[in-house]
Amino acid sequence: MLSRRKIFTLGLQHVMAMYAGAIAVPLIVGGALHLTAEQMAYLIAADLFTCGIATLLQVLGTRYFGSGLPVVLGCTFTAVGPIIAIASTSNLATAYGAIILSGLFVVLIAPLYGRLLRFFPKIVTGSVVTIIGLSLIPVAMNNVAGGQGSSDFGAPRNLMLALITLLVILLVNRLAKGFLRSISVLVGLFVGTVVAYSMGMVHFGSVGEASWVRVAQPFYFGIPEFSLTAIVTMVIVNIVSMVESTGVYIAVGKAIEQKVEQKQIVNGLRSEGLAIMLGGFFNAFPYTAFSQNVGLISLTKVKTRNVIFAASGIMIVLGLLPKLAALTTVIPNAVLGGAMIVMFGSVAASGISILSEVNLRNDRNLMIVACSIAVGLGSAVLPDMFGQLPSFAQTLLQNGIVTGSITAVLLNIILSRKGEMFDNAEEDETTSGMASDAGDSTQMKAGISSQTT
Repeated sequence: MLSRRKIFTLGLQHVMAMYAGAIAVPLIVGGALHLTAEQMAYLIAADLFTCGIATLLQVLGTRYFGSGLPVVLGCTFTAVGPIIAIASTSNLATAYGAIILSGLFVVLIAPLYGRLLRFFPKIVTGSVVTIIGLSLIPVAMNNVAGGQGSSDFGAPRNLMLALITLLVILLVNRLAKGFLRSISVLVGLFVGTVVAYSMGMVHFGSVGEASWVRVAQPFYFGIPEFSLTAIVTMVIVNIVSMVESTGVYIAVGKAIEQKVEQKQIVNGLRSEGLAIMLGGFFNAFPYTAFSQNVGLISLTKVKTRNVIFAASGIMIVLGLLPKLAALTTVIPNAVLGGAMIVMFGSVAASGISILSEVNLRNDRNLMIVACSIAVGLGSAVLPDMFGQLPSFAQTLLQNGIVTGSITAVLLNIILSRKGEMFDNAEEDETTSGMASDAGDSTQMKAGISSQTT
């Protein structure tokens, strides 16, 4: 049984793991729209506050909302371009009106989406989880080099900081035991930041300028306005996020070695829809399950939901106390990159572990895995190949998780003989225990696992 202090520390580790991604979206959107410093500060505070609320809704797991899985929610990067485009051609109020209605769409469509999960046997889910991990590796490496667009990108000191952070995490994970081992990532971030401070790379100016208290304000940028084009655009964005979140649920299931039922995935997506609406209400962002934290669960082996409850509480407090939130921004990108290598690599390893349960000596299975990973990773690494397509097609196809998932599902259907489509392969006799939303007792072989409370 973990003490409150240990639960808080593990929760803080989850917050630190996802923090860079959480604040990157408001920084990018705010910068592109030329918002004032005050408006930027509000965006970051509101985003953290709603991240905390959204995560809490997800972890609680009621009858209709929340998966009950140890999943952390954060703003989706898929929405960055569309939000900037909508706000640039009209205004932010129109963007937030579209976000609210697209969130309602997710809530309503989740049960129908759940019925399609039978098209995700192990051969598909393993490929999708592997793609998620591999597609995140370039993000880690960009941070290792100092962050895309930084003036010192690729500087030796950045590479050294990332290496030190990575080595500390590996050494603590290898040599330490018990609780200290479970917070190896947090220890690595701390040591890396201390080393960076000694090199003059840590600055506390943003902490001094931040206010102590800031309460999220409904409709900060004005009463929502509605445009059909904007709504359709955000609906497409959230369909992409639903596919991403499904992969994250699968990866979490594998990490905690338990079954995840179809109803949990449906309820989880309903909860995400509610979180998206909340993001529109507080003028924050659409939310989705964060892949960063899956790798952390795999690394620490801590499965209890209490840790994620603690993480959600910490994010809510950070959203209300901007000065504390600013304190966490002093961690250099290179230090974060060193930690990301371990976490994102763990996600890819989880996918490979799922695929290890599939007979890859079967030519059909081998072809599905090979093509889906190649297409998914290619789309993630070189999204510009779709630059001349219509904007809605770019939104879908530039996301490697979506293209890889579509490829895996279609190839599984096309290459399967009768009776094989949902069985993963004739040689695969393992069932996944994914029950239908209506309580159908038939168990499908999806390799999806669930979480213990």
